[in-house]
Amino acid sequence: MLTRDQVDRARARAAAALAEAGVVLSDSERDQIEVADFGLGDLDRTGLELVVYENNDRYCAKELVLFPGQTCPEHRHPPVETDAGPDPGKRETFRCRAGRVWLYVEGEPTADPAVRPPGGDEAHYTVSHEVPLAPGDQYTIPPDTLHWFRAGEEGAVVSEFSSTSRDEADVFTDPRIVRAPEVAGA
Repeated sequence: MLTRDQVDRARARAAAALAEAGVVLSDSERDQIEVADFGLGDLDRTGLELVVYENNDRYCAKELVLFPGQTCPEHRHPPVETDAGPDPGKRETFRCRAGRVWLYVEGEPTADPAVRPPGGDEAHYTVSHEVPLAPGDQYTIPPDTLHWFRAGEEGAVVSEFSSTSRDEADVFTDPRIVRAPEVAGA
């Protein structure tokens, strides 16, 4: 469980990374940066900081911040049933704004990947087709596709454009993951 102090420090750090990348946030957006440690209690190793600009029944726009070496764990966005009928799952495009990020998706395994899953958690990372992203590079992930990503030594800022985001429906390979973990004292 994250403490309020850990969340505040991570928000400030993420806001600084976004500002350095030229992303201007309102005071409200800065105060609402989501800090996700996925319930593992090791934010520097496994986690993600994000700003959601818009998430409606048609599309979603976010900024993702990864601290140096931080990994977003393997997951997929499965089909869901909605009031409007069946939805194939979230389709998302990642566009790297700053730093470097290595995205791993389903496909032919990369023989000598640039990064590895967090030590001790390798069993929960099953896809290894590497897609390196530097500033200006982008990649689109189809719905219901296993993927995970990790920042380089300088961290990364990634813009995400997608169909509707339903984080509560995401399926993680690691059964320990809690998508919306609790914050102590919140």
